[in-house]
Amino acid sequence: MSVTTLIKDRTAIAGIGMAPYGRGIESSEEHLAGMAVKQALDDAGIDAAEVDGLVSYDMEVTALEEMASNMGLGDLRFIAHTSCGGGGSCAGVGLGAMAIVTGQADVVVAWRSRKRSSKESRWWMNQPSIVRDRQMWLRPHGVVRTADEIAFMARRYMHEYGATQDHFANVALAFRRHANLNPTAVMHEKKMTRESYHTSRYVADPLRLYDCCLETDGACALVLVSAERAKDLKQKPVYVHAAAQGISRDSSIMVQWYAEDMMRTQAVACAEGLWKHSDIRPKDIKVAEMYDAYTPEILFTLEGYGFCGRGEAGPFTDDGNIELGGRLPINTNGGSLSDAYLHGFNLVIEGVKQMRGTSTAQVQDADTCFVSGSDLVPTSAMVLRR
Repeated sequence: MSVTTLIKDRTAIAGIGMAPYGRGIESSEEHLAGMAVKQALDDAGIDAAEVDGLVSYDMEVTALEEMASNMGLGDLRFIAHTSCGGGGSCAGVGLGAMAIVTGQADVVVAWRSRKRSSKESRWWMNQPSIVRDRQMWLRPHGVVRTADEIAFMARRYMHEYGATQDHFANVALAFRRHANLNPTAVMHEKKMTRESYHTSRYVADPLRLYDCCLETDGACALVLVSAERAKDLKQKPVYVHAAAQGISRDSSIMVQWYAEDMMRTQAVACAEGLWKHSDIRPKDIKVAEMYDAYTPEILFTLEGYGFCGRGEAGPFTDDGNIELGGRLPINTNGGSLSDAYLHGFNLVIEGVKQMRGTSTAQVQDADTCFVSGSDLVPTSAMVLRR
């Protein structure tokens, strides 16, 4: 039996925390991280001294040892980083779950904090004009932003399968409507219409402004324990049913178009591992939280994880199917497009809220939730259940 099979329902997310989301927040990235972790521990009713495992992103400003010192943690027995930005959200939970089921830790905290609302904090604003190393063989002249890279994929997908900008608009509009129900969402008070979507400026054709994620400040965190321990804590346990990571063959970060089959994204490799170790199938999922730095990624993810067939994701978004009350509500907090951009970690928090029954866009009778990272970088995904 593999470790990933051992995970099944043996660990639970017992606490969640969120520092404020917004633009121009004065607190440092480290302070935001500490706020989120403290809130998560308080939510679980666990003392900081009990934490013996930490998981963070490899691009996190707050170092593991700094978090341990700042929060007054005791000796740590498990430490780990997850990589690749938006692909790493569920990996942090999966790593923590593996640590617990193999006896390496009893209480694991995972978090993500960011300060990206200022232009100076965005790496591409300071990119050199000359692309060096292996990237010189991968990136056409002028392609320095992630939006440029996604635009290649989006246009090819539209050509191959007949997807339209109205399908991308379906995604943006659904998530904005969910954010309008969520008081902590950055875009909570800002409505969007189909007309305002189609008249917004192009960022990288065919991507318009509302196809692109927010750039925000904020932080969120969670606490993992064994399923047995979770039964005695303050909150309803949310069980980690299955978790997986993946890198598809021939792929390279954000430049998937060089693969033999450019639409065989990282999600495909991850999906094979996820569903192999899950008793829950795509048809059983009641709500999904999918990485959405750009609207076309939702279409790629729907197909990559088997929620619909190749080329069917565009029509899948029609008729309110991905909105609250639809066939598969997606990103019920507003996602990276309208809630906040924290490399998708806020989607994990929203998945927990759905399973607790406390979401601002609660899906009726939701007892299973799918969560995924970006499928255009080495990625991760998981299935949560009540």
